[in-house]
Amino acid sequence: MVQTCSVINCHMRSHDRFGKKKEGLRFFSFPAWKQGQGPRISELTKRRRLAWIAAVRSPGLSFSGMSKYTCVCSRHFHGGKPAYETNESHPDWVPSLHLGHMKVTAADKERFQQRKRRWDTILASGSTAASPAPVDLKEESATAVAPQGSDQHGAAHEGTQVPGVGQGPPQNCTLDIDQCVSCKNVCGQMRSMHAELDRLLEENVTLKKELSAVRLDEEFFSETDEKARDDKVKYYTGLPCWTLLHALHAVITPCLTKGGRKLTPFQMLLLTLMRLRLDLSEQHLGYLFRISSATTSRMFRKTLGALHFHLSPLVRWPARECLLHTMPRQFQEAFGGRVAVILDCFEIGTEKPSYLKAQSEIYSHFNQTDAVKYLLGITPQGSVCFVSEGRGPRVSDKRLTEQCGILDELLPGDFLLADRGFNVGDEVGLMCAELKPPGFTRGRAQMHPKSAAETQQIAQLRVHIEKVAGLVRDKYSILQHALPMSILAPLGGEAFPFIDKIVTVCCALTNMSPSVVLQPKDHVIPDSDGETE
Repeated sequence: MVQTCSVINCHMRSHDRFGKKKEGLRFFSFPAWKQGQGPRISELTKRRRLAWIAAVRSPGLSFSGMSKYTCVCSRHFHGGKPAYETNESHPDWVPSLHLGHMKVTAADKERFQQRKRRWDTILASGSTAASPAPVDLKEESATAVAPQGSDQHGAAHEGTQVPGVGQGPPQNCTLDIDQCVSCKNVCGQMRSMHAELDRLLEENVTLKKELSAVRLDEEFFSETDEKARDDKVKYYTGLPCWTLLHALHAVITPCLTKGGRKLTPFQMLLLTLMRLRLDLSEQHLGYLFRISSATTSRMFRKTLGALHFHLSPLVRWPARECLLHTMPRQFQEAFGGRVAVILDCFEIGTEKPSYLKAQSEIYSHFNQTDAVKYLLGITPQGSVCFVSEGRGPRVSDKRLTEQCGILDELLPGDFLLADRGFNVGDEVGLMCAELKPPGFTRGRAQMHPKSAAETQQIAQLRVHIEKVAGLVRDKYSILQHALPMSILAPLGGEAFPFIDKIVTVCCALTNMSPSVVLQPKDHVIPDSDGETE
C-alpha cells in the first residue's frame, strides 16, 4: 500500500511511480490516545496526539476523526523517527522539521544534548555507584523502560537493576550537596518506577490467564495435572484425552485458516465439539465465545464440514483379517470368528415440518414424534463401521437394509447378526453370507432347544453391541433432542444432508474413544491353521 506524508507541502510517498519502494524513507502514524494504561499514560498520549496535530496543521485533521493511514514521514524528525511517548523532553517527541509553516519552530536539539552530557558527567564522576540518567535523557539506554503496548514509534526495552539505588553520594564525588540530593531524588523515583513495573508485570500475567479462560482457547486446558486436563477435555468434547484433541486440531487446521475470522481454528473446533457434546444452543455458544448467533451457526457448519471430510474414513468396513485377529473371545466361542457385523437402528428427533407430506414421511408411530432413522453397522470389536443415509421412520428395517448398501460389503461366509425386524435372510444369502436372527415361536408351541441356546447367545452378545449405539447418543447430546428442520436438507452444492454429517462425525468421534466391548486380553489370536490359542 502506498503511504503519503500528511505534512503541508511535503509530497513524499513510500513508492515511486513505478511501484518500487523508496529506501531510507519511513512513515509513522499519529500517536494513539491510550486510555487503558492508567491516568498518567492517558494524559500523556492525549497531549502528544494534540501536539502532533498542532505541529502538522494539515487541513481536515481532528483528534477523533482521523484515519489510521494518516502518516508523517521520517524527514520531519531529527533522528529519522519519533521518540518514545514517555520521553517528552526529546526533540523528536513531536515532528518539528520542514513542516511548511512558521507556527511551530524546530526543536532545540543542542539544548537536549547539553543536558544529556551534563548527566553523563554525573554518571562518570560517580563510577559504578552513581545513579543512572533519567529515562527522557537516554532513550537507548538499557535502564530506560518503555511500557508494554507502545506503538510503532519504538520497541519496548526491558528494565535492568538500577545501580546505586538508595546509596549515598560516592566518596570521590565532586558534585555539590544540591546535585547529590538531586541524584538521590532521581534514584528514589527510579526505585518506585521499578516497583510499579514489577507489579504491573505480575498483574499482566494474571490477567492473561483470566483472559485465556474467558476466550476458551488452548490455555483453557492448561492444567498442570494431566488427569484433570483429560477429564476437562472429555467433559467438553467427548474425546478421551488432550493429546487426541491436539492431534485433531492439527489435522483440520489447514481447512480452518483464520482469514480475518473472529475465532481461531482451535476455538472453532472447540465450539463445534461443545455443540455436539453438550447440545448448547447457538445463542449460548455465541455468549461464551463473544460472537453473534449467526456467526456461531456459520462457524459450526464450516467446522463440521471439515470434520466430516477428515473423520468420515474412520467409519469404514474392516478387512476380514483384522476382524479375525481382534475378535472378542465371546464371539469366537459362539460363532468361530465369522461374525462380520451387527445391525442396529436408531432414530433422531426433529422439529415438526410445515408441509403435510413431509409430516407423513418423518412421523414415527412407535415413538409418537417426528424423527429421522439411521442404520448402524457395528463390528464385534465395538466400532461403528457403517452409517446409512437418514430416512423417514416409516421405512421398515428390511427396506432400509436393502437400500443403504451395507449388504454389498459382505463376503462369502460372513455372519450377520440382527434383530427380528431385519428379515433379509434371502438378500444376505445372495451374497453367500448368513443371517443369524434370534429364534421365535411363531406357529410352534415352544422354541427348539438348539434355537433357544443360540438365541440366548445372540441376546448376550447384542447387549454389548447395543452399548455402542447407546454410547453414540449418550456421549453426544445433540442426537438426543429435536433438531431443526434447516439441517435436514443438503447445503448449497453438497451431496450430503447436514444431519447425515452430524451423525457420521459423532460415530467417528466415538470410534476414536476406547471400545466399550473389546477389553484388554479379551480377544484371541488364531494360529496359521485357523485354531485359536
